[in-house]
Amino acid sequence: MAEQILIVEDDAPIADFVRRGLLLEDYAVDVAYDGQAGLAKAKEDSPALVILDIMLPGMDGLEVCRQLRRHSDVPVIMLTAKDDVPDRVAGLEAGADDYLVKPFAFDELLARIRALLRRHRPSTSDELHFAGLRLNPVTREVYRVDRPIDLTAKEYDLLELFMRHPRQVLTRDTIYEQVWGYDFQGESNIIEVYIRYLRTKLEADGEPRLIQTVRGVGYTLRES
Repeated sequence: MAEQILIVEDDAPIADFVRRGLLLEDYAVDVAYDGQAGLAKAKEDSPALVILDIMLPGMDGLEVCRQLRRHSDVPVIMLTAKDDVPDRVAGLEAGADDYLVKPFAFDELLARIRALLRRHRPSTSDELHFAGLRLNPVTREVYRVDRPIDLTAKEYDLLELFMRHPRQVLTRDTIYEQVWGYDFQGESNIIEVYIRYLRTKLEADGEPRLIQTVRGVGYTLRES
């Protein structure tokens, strides 16, 4: 069965160009031309991936992404003409997984789609364990000893990266590439924000810190 991709784009020629290209790659494709319609389709149809413009009539793409993230971890690629660093940061912080600036090469968009779909397909890997943490890649459930931990999609992806590389120092560039799938340019505190979110949830009952800062380098998962 073909994987379904939802395009939310108010520029009809661009939407049609992407739709035709994806149909030729054997994806099932649906299109919405405003934010409200796109959010409704995403909720009703549960697509495998959403391509989302930011500047949409009615509800903009950032708000669509925020509302979508309240109930779904569907991969989202922001496709937009807004290319300043603050705009890209806003898209990622709203919950987008990737960000591609117009004009774009269809082959690059296709490569990013394939990478995100691979990352979000169910894994058959065994549970991951580290110092009382348990992470199930199939169910995406996380426990600290017996306490369940409710994570957003991006928080989960970040923790899974650490648990697949315990005690290894991960640089900021590595984290950007592996979790956001994207060579991020410019200054951003998005990693620090998500590290703080994770620490708050992992240490909610006063447990010892496991995600350690390695100053000037990055972060590592290890006991204090």
